[in-house]
Amino acid sequence: MAASGSRRSCDDFEEMRDVGVQTDAKIQGQEPRLSKANLFTLLSLWMELFPKEEQGQRGNDSAGDCGLVVIQECRVLGLHCSSAQLHAGQVAVVKHGPRLKGCDLYFSRKPCSTCLKMLINAGVNRISYWPGDAEISLLSGRQDNTDSSHQEAILDATAAERLKSNSRPHICVLLQPLASTMLQYVDETSQNCEFLRTMAVDSPAVDVAEVFRREQWSHWDNLLKTFFINDEEQHKYVLKKMGLENFCVKPNFNNLRQHMRDLIRTLASVAASVPVLQGKYGFFTCEPLASGSPALPQDVVRHCTIQARLLACRTEDPKVGVGAVIWAEGKSSQCDGTGKLYFVACGYNAQPKSSEYAEYLLKDNKEEEKQNWKCKYILHAELNALTFRSTEIKDDENTMMFVTKCPCDECAPLIGCAGIKQVYTSDLDSGKVKHDVSYLKFNQLHGVQKFFWRQKSPNRCTSEQTAPPKANGCLKQRRDEETKFQCNKRLRS
Repeated sequence: MAASGSRRSCDDFEEMRDVGVQTDAKIQGQEPRLSKANLFTLLSLWMELFPKEEQGQRGNDSAGDCGLVVIQECRVLGLHCSSAQLHAGQVAVVKHGPRLKGCDLYFSRKPCSTCLKMLINAGVNRISYWPGDAEISLLSGRQDNTDSSHQEAILDATAAERLKSNSRPHICVLLQPLASTMLQYVDETSQNCEFLRTMAVDSPAVDVAEVFRREQWSHWDNLLKTFFINDEEQHKYVLKKMGLENFCVKPNFNNLRQHMRDLIRTLASVAASVPVLQGKYGFFTCEPLASGSPALPQDVVRHCTIQARLLACRTEDPKVGVGAVIWAEGKSSQCDGTGKLYFVACGYNAQPKSSEYAEYLLKDNKEEEKQNWKCKYILHAELNALTFRSTEIKDDENTMMFVTKCPCDECAPLIGCAGIKQVYTSDLDSGKVKHDVSYLKFNQLHGVQKFFWRQKSPNRCTSEQTAPPKANGCLKQRRDEETKFQCNKRLRS
């Protein structure tokens, strides 16, 4: 689904294809997968909710929050969100400069005219945005001539439309319908992920399915408040002001809203796979933190882990969907909403680049010979993240990997040699040998701090409990999840 006011008509616009091993969002092979367009859209929505400092430190900018994913030749070049000083589009220009030429950008809000003119000048290829609200909210204030902030938003939308219609980049809404079984598949894989399985092993009396459902509905409610306009007439009003009149007529309007709901539910299910549980579970280590960098705040770790869980929904290995994200901590904040943290790389387990989907085996068969096992052909998420990184790993900075499954013996040495300082993961398979895959080397890896998803215990080492919070643009102490979402949501009156 695409709508644009650029010189090229929708008929001339070739449907975005998933370059790589799968060319569309339909089921191919044995399991459904997220299309790249939907994956990048979900990552942009989630980046808008990146844990920030206290809301009062944001400044008085009426633009609020916006998430952004920068794609260069189907590779994630950057994950960004707006800060108190800069909008997300401005952050991308500052961070990447000339590297933005030819890139595709995915926004969680329609970019304002200030961002749009800079991005057009940078020579981007495509700008896609979530059709829920503009970066300068059209829902704030009264919808009449007496409210100056609302009039400013309308003027900005008009300027953005003029820039859009006279620009070379394709500026559009790009949402693709999910496969018919995708929602069920995401629910099942999220409920059966490493983190909830760890809880089931640690606490057999806990109803993990009930925990997942409770978290899922909580996220669903909060995400709807943030990214969806329940009032249909109000949504049509915003779409018209954003230059999306074609979406205001049936059946386009109903289809658009259904696609939006499906993606929000997908995000809610994935977020529920790493539950909050009032701080009872988290990522902890028994290693002395004095020998390395302090641990990140738990809400930041959880946010980055859910990014990895989203990537796992794109897996080409349906038996074991794994995602990995690498972030680094710079020496100073550079006006990004992530503070000192900056994106390095991400990946999911996949077949070699340019392979056809299902060209190799997708599932192991214990009865067949070893040369037929899929593990010989699948590249693990950690390897893909290290291969397609957008920036080099610096020895003097704390570089962290967030991965949804304990690294195997094939990945562990590469992680250590690449300069990764911290790894946040699950230890469900740590120290085990499962068929042809071994997980023995990761625990023996020196120079890498290991943080495992586990129950909070008073027996943890003192240095971990008292590690001072770092001024990295993130919360210095745990905030209630409901409060975080309430601070981010837009006015819906």
